[in-house]
Parts: sequence; C-alpha cells; structure tokens
Amino acid sequence: MSRDQYQRHFREVYARLNGQQRAAVDQTEGPVMVIAGPGTGKTQILACRIGKILLDTDYLPQNILCLTYTDAGTVAMRKRLTDFIGPDAYRVNIHTFHSFCNEVIQDNLGLFDKHHLDPVSELEKIQLLKKLIDGFTKDNPLKRYRGDVYFDMKNLAHLFSIIKKEGWTVEYITHAISAYIESLPARDAFIAKKAGRHFARGDIRTDKIAQEKEKMVRLQAAVEQFPIFTASMHAAGRYDFDDMINWVIGAFETNPNLLADYRERFQYILVDEYQDTSGTQNKLVQLLIGEQESPNIFVVGDDDQSIYRFQGASIENMAQFADTFADTLQTIVLTHNYRSVQSILDVSMSLIENNGDARLVNQLPGLSKHLTAAASHLIPLDIPPVIRRYNTPRDEMIDITRQIAQLLDNGVAPGRIAVIYRENKYGEELARYCRFQHIPFYSKRSINLFEIPFARKVLTILRYIACEIDTPYSGDDLLFSILHYDFYNIPAIEVAKISIRAAEKGYREKSSIRQYLQEWQHTRNLTLFTAAPEQALIDFTRIMEALIKDAHNLTLQQLFAAIINECGILSYVMQSPEKPWFMKVLQSLFDFIKAETHRNPDLTLVPFMDMTDLMEHNKITIPIVQVSGNEKGINLLTAHGAKGLEFEYVYIAGANSHLWEKKARSNTGFAFPDTLFTTAVTSTDEQELRRLFYVAMTRAEKYLYISYPEFRTDGKPLEPSLFITEILEQHTLPVEKVIIPEDVLFTFEALQYTHGVAPEIARTDQQFIDTLLASFVMNVTALNNYLDCPLGFYYKNLVRVPSGRSENTEFGSAVHYALEKLFQKMQESKQYEFPSKEEFIRDFTWSMLRNRESFTRESFERRLEYGKDILDSYYDTYLSQWNKVVSVERNVRNVVVSGVPLKGKIDKLEFEGKLVNVVDYKTGDYEKTIREYQKFARPDQQHPDGGDYWRQAVFYKVLLDNYHQKNWKVVSTEFDFIEPNRQKVYHKEKVVITPEDVSLVTQQIVSTWTKIQNKEFYTGCGKKDCVWCNFVKDNKLYVALHEPTENEMELPARLGD
Repeated sequence: MSRDQYQRHFREVYARLNGQQRAAVDQTEGPVMVIAGPGTGKTQILACRIGKILLDTDYLPQNILCLTYTDAGTVAMRKRLTDFIGPDAYRVNIHTFHSFCNEVIQDNLGLFDKHHLDPVSELEKIQLLKKLIDGFTKDNPLKRYRGDVYFDMKNLAHLFSIIKKEGWTVEYITHAISAYIESLPARDAFIAKKAGRHFARGDIRTDKIAQEKEKMVRLQAAVEQFPIFTASMHAAGRYDFDDMINWVIGAFETNPNLLADYRERFQYILVDEYQDTSGTQNKLVQLLIGEQESPNIFVVGDDDQSIYRFQGASIENMAQFADTFADTLQTIVLTHNYRSVQSILDVSMSLIENNGDARLVNQLPGLSKHLTAAASHLIPLDIPPVIRRYNTPRDEMIDITRQIAQLLDNGVAPGRIAVIYRENKYGEELARYCRFQHIPFYSKRSINLFEIPFARKVLTILRYIACEIDTPYSGDDLLFSILHYDFYNIPAIEVAKISIRAAEKGYREKSSIRQYLQEWQHTRNLTLFTAAPEQALIDFTRIMEALIKDAHNLTLQQLFAAIINECGILSYVMQSPEKPWFMKVLQSLFDFIKAETHRNPDLTLVPFMDMTDLMEHNKITIPIVQVSGNEKGINLLTAHGAKGLEFEYVYIAGANSHLWEKKARSNTGFAFPDTLFTTAVTSTDEQELRRLFYVAMTRAEKYLYISYPEFRTDGKPLEPSLFITEILEQHTLPVEKVIIPEDVLFTFEALQYTHGVAPEIARTDQQFIDTLLASFVMNVTALNNYLDCPLGFYYKNLVRVPSGRSENTEFGSAVHYALEKLFQKMQESKQYEFPSKEEFIRDFTWSMLRNRESFTRESFERRLEYGKDILDSYYDTYLSQWNKVVSVERNVRNVVVSGVPLKGKIDKLEFEGKLVNVVDYKTGDYEKTIREYQKFARPDQQHPDGGDYWRQAVFYKVLLDNYHQKNWKVVSTEFDFIEPNRQKVYHKEKVVITPEDVSLVTQQIVSTWTKIQNKEFYTGCGKKDCVWCNFVKDNKLYVALHEPTENEMELPARLGD
C-alpha cells in the first residue's frame, strides 16, 4: 500500500469512531486519561491517536513512545498501527516498561556500568535469603527457633519485590507504619460497637490495636532487612529485573543531560493498561514528562479490570494521575461497548458496582461508567445470562462438554467458545473430558519445568550419568527407567529380561544392569533378545558408555547437547506430534543450564544435579508456558488468562466460593498499612476477586453461562460464589438445575479410571510458527542462514535447536569485548588516549574468565595464552593507526527497508564527518576465509548469492543508510581479522560497495523476507555436507525428497566460521 492508501484507510477508520473515542483521539495535546470499559475499543483509540498525531503534527514516529504492559501488547499494538500507517509503525517506539529500560541501559552502557552484574536465579535468591535469615539477631521478631525456621523466606522475597516495584524506601515505609499506628485509636474499626466482657460500647479496642501493632512490628522488621538483602545481592554480582527500572530512574534523576535527551526525543507518551502499572513504572513516566503543567501524556486503563497489581493499590496510579493534572486533565470515559449484548453488560455492571468506593468513578466527580451495547448486530438481542447448578464437578464437566459438542455440530466455530475457570487444575481435568468427546481445544498455562514428564526424562538421563561418574554402577534404578523411554523403542519385556539376568548375575554385592549390558555387548552369545531390540540395546549401551566417559571431558552445556543428539532425543522430538512443545521444553532446560554455568563456570554434572534436587526440595520452579491443542479449538482459560479476549459463547465454570472469594490468596505474608497509599480507599481481596469475576463475565458477546456444583465428589456440600448471590440479588435470571442421565454418566465412566537429496519436512503447527514470526526482525545472520539453507534457517533461527556455546564462539566474544572496552575507555579519557596494552589484555582475560563454562580446563588455558599473545601484537601493530572518532557496539533498530523490518549490531563505526566506515571484527583463519571459503566473493555463476561477508558488508550499508535517526553515509565496510596469518601478519579486508551491490542485497532481503513470511523454509538445500539436511534424512523426518536446482548442485559447500 502507498502512503496515500494508508492515510485513506486511517481516515475511514477515524470516521467510524464514536464521539467518546473521537474525543480521546482528537485531544492530542496535554494530559488525557481515558477510562476504557471492556469492549470499548481501547487498542483502536491508542493506534488511531498515534496516527492522528503523525497526521496533524510535524513530529516523526520516533518522537512517540507507547508503553504497554506485556510483550503481547506491543506486538498487537504494532500490528494494529501497521494497518494505519504502514512501515512507519516500526519506527514508533512501542515497548514494555522493561524493554524500554533495557534499551536505555544498552544505549548508555557507560553511564550504568553494570557489566559485572548478572541476573539472579531463584536458587541464588533462596540461598541469599537463607543466609539473611540465619543472620537474624535473637530479638528480631522474625527469628524462629522451632518448626520451619525459614518460614518467612518466600514472604520476604515477595515483599522485597514489591518494595522495588513500588519504589518505596525504608524511611517511607517506616513513616507510613508510624502514621498508621498513631491513627488506630481514631479508626472506627477499633471502636467497640457494643458492650462486652472487657469493653463498654464506644471504648477503644486496645486488644485489636495490639494485634495490629504486632503485624506492623513484623512488617517493620522485614523492611529493615531490605537494604541488607540488596547489599548481599550486589556483593554477589547479581540483580533482578525489578532493579532495571530503578537503575533507569536513578540515572534520570542524577544525570539531567540524559533525562533531557529522552524528554526531547519523546514529545508524545502513551501508556496502555495504566491501572496495572507499578509505582516505579509510574515514576518513570513522571520523569519523562517532567514538571510541565500540560504535558502530552495519554494514559488509558480500567480500574474495574485491575487484576495484576498486589492487594491494596488497584486505583492508586490512576487516582494520583487525576490529582496531579487536575487543572488541565481531560478525562474521557468510554462507555459504548462493541462486544456484548446489553443483558450481559447490565448483569456484570451490577456486580462490579458492589466494589463501591474502590472504583475510580466513585472517587472522581462527574464521571459515569454505565456501559451500553453499541454493536448494531447486538443491540436488538435480549439474551440473559444463565446460571446452572450441578450435583458434582464431574456432572458440570460432562454437561459443559456435551453442550459444546452440540454447538460444534450446529456449525459454531470452536474458536468462538471459551470455558473460563479460576484455577489451571480445573482446566486440566476439563481437557480430559474434551478429548473424550473429540472436542478440539486450546489452553495455555504456566507449569514447573521439573514437573513435565519429558523434562524429567532428560534430567533422569543426566542424573544417571552423574551417579555413574560419582559412584560407578550406582544408578541402576535410573537406568531401568531410562530403558523404558520411548526414545529407544526397547520393548518393556526386553527390559524386564535384562533386569532379571542382571539380578541373577549378582555383580559384586548387588546387581548391575549397566555391567550386564557391557558384558553382553562384548560377547553377545546369548539368545536373549529378538533382532530389532538387540540392535537398539547395542546402540543404547554404546552411546551411554561413551557419554559417561565423555562427561569428564565436556562442559555441562556440551554434555547436554551430546545427550539430546546422541541419545535420539532430538530425533524423537522432531518426529513427535508434540514437537513444538518438546522443543520448548528442551530449550528451557538448555537455557537453565546455560544460566547456571554462566554464574558458576566450574559447575560440573554432579553438583548441578545436587542443585536441581535442592531446587525441587525448596519448591523453586522453572516456569514454562504450555500451550495445548491449537487455536482452532475451543478455548480453556483461567480468568486471568482471558483478559483482553472475547468469545461468542462463554462458560464460567466452577463458580464456587472455595475457588473464588474463600480461597486463600497468595500474598506477601505481611500486612500493609493503608497509609502507604495516597488514595483514601484501598481494595480488599474480595474486591479484587470481584474484578476478576467481572473480567470473566465481560468476555462474552452473546451467551454467558455461569455454573457451579453443589457437592464435592465425596458428597460434602459446596457453596456458590458470593458473586452469584450478588448477581441474583439484582437480577431475576434463570437458574437451571441440571441432572445428568444415568446412561450419559455411564458413557463417561472411562474417564474415571525416492532418490532426491533436498528433504522436505512436514509443516509445523500453524500457531507455533505464527507466534515465532510475529516478533521476527531480519538481521544479516538470519539472511545468510536462509540463503545457505532454508531448513537450516528454520532450525537455527525459528526453532533454535539447543547447542552448546563453542570454544570458538566464546573466544571470539572475549576478543570483541576487549576491543569494545579499548575504544570505550579511550572515549571516556580526558585526552582521548587508549588504555595501556596491559589493561587491554586484562579486559580480554576478564571476559574469558566470565565465560569459562564454555571451555574445558585445558582448552581454557590454551586459548587464554593464545589470546594474550595475538592481542599483544595486534595492539602494537595498530595503536598509532586507530581512528578515534568512532561509535562501538552500535545497536541499530527500527529500520524498515521496502517494508522489511531490519536490525543489526555493529562492532565499530569510524567517522570522517558524516562518512562512515563500518568495521566488523573477525576471529578465524584469514587465508581460508578468502581462498577456501570464498566469504568475500561477489555474485557470479558459481556464487549466485555472493559470499556471506560480502553480503554482510552490503547489508550494513543498507541498514545504516536507512537509519533515519542519523544522517550517515556508509562508504565502505572493513573486516578486521584479529588473528594473524602464519607469518604473524594481520589483515584487514575492505569492501567497497557499489549501487549495484545495494540493489542486489536489497532484493535478497525483500525476497527472503517474503519467503519467510510465506513459510517457505520446510525444504532444505540438498548440499551433501549440510548438517540440517543430513539430520532430517538420517532421522527419517522428511515427508518428501526433491532434486536440488541446477545452481544448488553447482554450489560448493559453505562452511561456518
């Protein structure tokens, strides 16, 4: 589409806005707060407002900052904005608060100096908290001598997180506690309402005050530990993500120039889901807008849907915002609902009105929030919600799934139906009933990685190897389980035979399956197994013995990669119908291993397994989101997970008090005084849960069914939720008692107890791939990977198959780091002098030590010595030649070329005025790169796509020439080879780029992007030595084999760096 077409489309959308929406969009100047009820078009007005700003003002897209609550929100916002303004949507700064702060930090690393810090793991946090609790003095109210002495560990962790998120100080909380205690005698809750044994009517209840003071003493004691804990984290070189926002706030407060730069950059700020922002997030916004009386700040939210902030602060920020800009604020309430029929709106509004003064409309004068149905096709409909009651939860699930099956038979699309519940456990059970009825379903939940059967299998293999390393032949119980795994296709009867024979042999003082298999493999004179299992056991034994041996010489990352490859796990995964999920589990396990070995480079297998045991003992989870089914199925959702979605049919199931208002709520374990908050009214747990129920109800478009069982499975009675009672108090709704016939109950009883060489793999689950592509931005690595082999791109850039960090990669990273620091320190020095050679080499050594987990002990020492030697000579060779007008480690983002979003990170930019020479550091053999690998080859008959380094050079020119934030012109790209040749001579290879080169690579970018978006990556290149084509063929993962094209057959193999 052309710019005119985008503008025409925007005007068409703008013309369809109602009066309230248009008021919000048109008010581009000054502070605006929009209270947007459910289904009132919140995302639409945010996108329209950005379009309006760009249409009516002279500001650029990069002058707009839009902050969202979640990553999904940023993707949705950019997608909606793209429909209005096209590629300019990629130039608008759309961020979550954390991603924005991370960008500020990354773009100003010299100011933050956080290189020495790493994210703290949950295990490390537990270890630090245990140390903290062990150090409590005898008079500390939190000190325990009996029972669980670490009872407050998680309570403290949660409290400290809230303190960081809200930006509270110890002094602020202490003052709030004192003010609260002083106010207690005057509070109505502490005055006796009637005479009792110890108090007359009207007396101050000193007993209640004493209880409240005890809570405050506990809180004060906990708060005083906060600076001690943060100091211990800092001493350990650790931080958590709550720290990032505080770092940026601190930098803005102490560096006026930095703050002024960002204030000037962002002339318009928009904040989505403002009701859920934390205190520090709100403070960050306040700093960005400054002390203007009428800043261009636009916030949108709905206090009635505040379900993510901790108890007690649900309308804090919105009320404070209204108070701060009381004289100039334009407040707009969106009440035209385009989602639901009026009857659903009336019932849901009557429920939320029970929150009384905890609602913003009751705090700010002149506001009304009565929702009215505005969708023309829904206005005539009168479909009241239905309440159903059942005998048992089982009856409820049977009937819900039967109703849904009937809807599907009647042609209702599965995606238009949702079942919403309070807990994931209910959804897991309901999924079983859906499977039984052959109902396609879609659900998403967060679960503990350690509890996933597939993950436990992989961990069991690791644990077995650890046992055999620590004490040979000690892991037979684990080996017995492993032999049953479906990775190996060994029949259970054959495993039983092995166990029996091993017991009969009675090695040493106990039987040993491992030793039996070793001896059997060498003799094989027994007729114990049939042919296929015999070969499987031969392969299994050989692989396991090799892994036990290699475990002494491999890093933990390399061992993990060897296990998933050699043990057949990766092959099993790629052939499984659950491939996306299994790959996600493997990636999460590998990420966990990488994180722990990064924190402790000397970590080996045995202590690593001890660590996982400690984590499980302390219930430390590694959360992972599991998606079941596909988006074409009905939706199984928790109430929290349903926010922001809408469905024609909604079933709210399990609406019992024990699952809603009476369920114990997870909190900090400490009571907060209301004096911590600036608003006069805070929320109770009941009010917050009522908001959650309201969110669930307002997901429905036409049909809303609320149900609950009256008895547990064991016959004990259950109460309906208070919220059902409140609804029935205001509305006469049909309440149906549903009895499941005996024959239907019986039906559900089972639930109780070629010759081609280019391989093509099966199409992966559409939703899985769409999720990956939604956030994909082209960089030169992805471009090179795709042109080399589309299948390789699929595995490396989309699926991201785990692979250990190689020694070459980490060595190169250490060299890059030392060079980066060399130029940064030169820029920071008063005389623009380079640091000494010794300091240069110290930086290299520091980086090597920091990533020592990627090396074996021997290779580490060898690489370290080699690196010092080549950098010593490199420094002497180039010191007098280096350009001092440079920018190093430059992140380039928000670049769009011919509709393709691009990004890149460039090692060094050298300037002569506005003319730029791009420098890219390379480690590796210069002569092989030039002669054997042909990395710098321009396109010709033999290399139709050109060499990777030639393409990289041109890509950087395309990227920077379209980087409109800077008026730069790339004149050349230079590859600086840090390793000398055999004659100890260093080389630099300069690529002078022609307009024809730019045209060719731009075509490659656009063509490749189009193919990727069209999902043309399921067929490989067919080259004989292609790792991924061979992987697919060796493991029989292909669905077809194709002949390569003529060009592909002529191309020589391209080897990696």
